[in-house]
Amino acid sequence: MARKRIGEAVASGRILISDGAWGTFLHSKGLKPGECPESWCLEKPESVLDIARSYIEAGADMIETNSFGASSFKLTHYGLEGRSMDLNKAAAAISRQAAGPDRWVIASAGPTGKLLVMEDVTAPELYEAFKVQAQAFEAGGADAICIETMSDISEAVEAIKAAKENTSLEVICTFTFEKTVQGDYRTMMGVSPEDATRAIIAAGADIIGANCGNGMERMIDIVAQIRAVAPGIPILVHANAGLPCNIEGKTVFPETPADMASFVPAIVKAGANIIGGCCGTTPAHIAEMKKAVLAL
Repeated sequence: MARKRIGEAVASGRILISDGAWGTFLHSKGLKPGECPESWCLEKPESVLDIARSYIEAGADMIETNSFGASSFKLTHYGLEGRSMDLNKAAAAISRQAAGPDRWVIASAGPTGKLLVMEDVTAPELYEAFKVQAQAFEAGGADAICIETMSDISEAVEAIKAAKENTSLEVICTFTFEKTVQGDYRTMMGVSPEDATRAIIAAGADIIGANCGNGMERMIDIVAQIRAVAPGIPILVHANAGLPCNIEGKTVFPETPADMASFVPAIVKAGANIIGGCCGTTPAHIAEMKKAVLAL
C-alpha cells in the first residue's frame, strides 16, 4: 500500500511509532570519540543501514537518518563542510532502503551550534545551511525533515522556512525542554512549550513536539502544554529512556523497555500522535512501545 503523508495517517486516527537512539548504536559498532558520525553514511553505509533496519524490525512506522549533525556548520569541525549535500542525501537513501515502500523516513536535522542572538551567524546563513540539508533529504528519498533538539525559536523558524520553501517534504519541528527549579519547562534559551508551539506553527511546521532532555513521564506534561495551544496539529515525542545517571563513570539511562511502554497510554491521552525514543532507547524499547500502542 502506498504511503500517505504522515499528517494524513494521523488524521485517520493512527498512533504511530517512531525509532530510537542512534548515537549509542554507532558507538557500539565502533564509532570512535571525535569521529564524525555522519561520515559513516559514505564510509560504512552497511553499519548505518543495520541500525535503521533494527528499528524497522522492532515495529517502527518511521525511521530517522544518521544526519543530526550534518549541517555545513557542524561538519566544519571535521573539515567536511563541503560534503553536506552528499552526506545528507546518503543518510536519507540508507534509511529509505531500510524503510521500504510502506514506512516513512523522517530525516534528522539538529541545531547548527550557532546563535543569531550572539551575532555569530546571520539568518540567511542559517537558511542556506538548512536548505542544503532539506534538498538533500528529498533527493535521497525522505518523506519529512525532522528539525529536532531546538532551543532557539529563530533558528527553528529559519529551518522550517528553508524546508517549506525549497522542498515538498513534511516538516516536523521539536524542541528540547528542561524542568526549571520553579517546576515549569523551558529550553536552554528560555522558551516555553507554548511559545515554541505558536512560533513554529506560524512558520509552517506540519508536525510539532519535543525530544530529548526528559523521560516519558515528564514528556506527558510537556505534551499536554503543547496540545493546550495546538488542538489540531500532530504531536511527535522522542523521549529519553529516563533521566541519565552516572554509574561507575558511565552515563546510563535507567528506564527499561517496559518502563517506557507503561507511559504510552498517558502520553497518548495527553495528545501525542507519534511516539519514539531519544537517548538511551533501543529497538527493545521501540518494540515494547509498539505493543503498548496496539493494546490501546
